[in-house]
Amino acid sequence: MIEAEYMRRAIELARRGEGFVNPNPMVGAVIVKDGRIIGEGYHERYGELHAERNAFASLTESAEGATVYVTLEPCCHYGKTPPCTEAIIENKISRVVIGSRDPNPLVAGKGLKNLREAGIEVTEDFLKDECDELNPVFFHYITTGLPYIVLKYAMTMDGKIATKTGASKWITGEESRWEIQRLRHKYMAIMAGIGTVLEDDPMLNTRADGLNSPVRIICDTGLNIHIDSNIVKTAREYKTIIACNVSDEAKEKILTDKGVCIEKLPLKDGHIDMPALLRRLGELNIDSVLVEGGGTLNDSLIREGLADRVEAFIAPKVFGGSDAKTPVEGIGIDSIDEALRFKLTEVSYHGEDVQLSYIRV
Repeated sequence: MIEAEYMRRAIELARRGEGFVNPNPMVGAVIVKDGRIIGEGYHERYGELHAERNAFASLTESAEGATVYVTLEPCCHYGKTPPCTEAIIENKISRVVIGSRDPNPLVAGKGLKNLREAGIEVTEDFLKDECDELNPVFFHYITTGLPYIVLKYAMTMDGKIATKTGASKWITGEESRWEIQRLRHKYMAIMAGIGTVLEDDPMLNTRADGLNSPVRIICDTGLNIHIDSNIVKTAREYKTIIACNVSDEAKEKILTDKGVCIEKLPLKDGHIDMPALLRRLGELNIDSVLVEGGGTLNDSLIREGLADRVEAFIAPKVFGGSDAKTPVEGIGIDSIDEALRFKLTEVSYHGEDVQLSYIRV
């Protein structure tokens, strides 16, 4: 195998941690000696061993003189686990090949410095772009303190998310709905507006074995959620946060007794202040949010420039109707120049549906 193949194997391993390691990054490591892989591992779950230490735990022989290929700069500080740089030095590794640099101030450059001071050869930025693609969520969260925001919506060919009567189940097919379950697993939280909750009474969980369900965040300015809603009834099973702007001690007590977390936040233009909400979510160690909240919530996030990614699922159907809802509501813009621009990064097919993935530019 050539070096690129070793690093791509590390990338493949890293992806296995998707949805399980948040708010940590996905990382993979491969240990190579005399042209043979003698150990490999990845960061499997938050709070558990990092990729390098899992790779050392899998060794089939001594790693002395070997090369480690790792997708992200090894950590050099004590957190929930010991520093990976220590394990690399202790195992007498001769060379470390690194893909992404870690922007975490606790790590950035310090891990590499420690390794070099120990006499270990370090190669940086190897397949950097491919490794960086693993962790846009982590890079965004660690540098801004804000969660990475992904808008997800399913719409018809003519851009409708419901009929004129409000009917929306189901616009897309079963294959698309399965992919949406994977997205709910991938991102740490899911957000919806109170309008969606009152109309659809959703669970907002992940309905697939082996996948995590996200933290549920409901934007409910007036604390209008029904006590007997599915969200409230399952708040002890799935962590649930309600962002509001009212004081109703009696209802708050009922909700908190049922396991709901209440976050009181300021208003902006009559709705929850989105920047304030995202700052609070960042403080709660929530690194990413999948937004399934309807046109009003999407409009608020887009207007504030807070949407980092869009996942648009398009079904081969036409609803028509000027009153039918669209993915982004609000008052709109006056000039084309005011549009928030996105870049198409991927096109996927799920049965008859098309998924378009965009990132903000």
